[in-house]
Amino acid sequence: MSVLHLPSALLQSLRVHGEQAYPQECCGALLGSRVPEGWRVEALVPSANAATGSEHNRYQIAPAELVKIARQARDQGLEIAGFYHSHPDHPAQWSQTDLSGAHWIGCVYVITEVAAGRAAATSAFLLAGTTEEDKHFETQEIALDARSSIH
Repeated sequence: MSVLHLPSALLQSLRVHGEQAYPQECCGALLGSRVPEGWRVEALVPSANAATGSEHNRYQIAPAELVKIARQARDQGLEIAGFYHSHPDHPAQWSQTDLSGAHWIGCVYVITEVAAGRAAATSAFLLAGTTEEDKHFETQEIALDARSSIH
C-alpha cells in the first residue's frame, strides 16, 4: 500500500470545503511531490465544480482551471499529486463514476464523506494501472503531518 503524506491543516481545509459545498460535491487539486512510498502534498487548490445538472453526485474541474492549476504547481516546483472531492451523504468510497472519470494514472484521489452537512470519513485511493483499460483504484494510507504547508 502506498502512502499519502498530507498536512493536517490541508486535510482540515478540504473537509471544510466539502462542508461549505454541501449538498453539492466540492472538488480541487492536490499539489505535491513524489516520495518513495507515494506522494507528499504541499498545497491544496480548491476549484469550482463545473459539473452541470448533477453537482450533487458528480464533479468536474474545468479544463481551463486545470491548466491554471498545472501552471501554479510548476511555478511552485510541484506536480499535480491528485484530486479531491466530496460525497454528500454517501461513503468516502470511490464509485464506478469516480473510476470512469479518473484519468491521471499514478495520482491520488481523496474522497470525503459529508453526512448531513458535516465532514465524516476521508479516504485516499491511488489510480493504478498503465492504460485506461486496466486502470483501477488502490487504497492509500493517509499519513497526517503536522508541519506547515503552502496554501
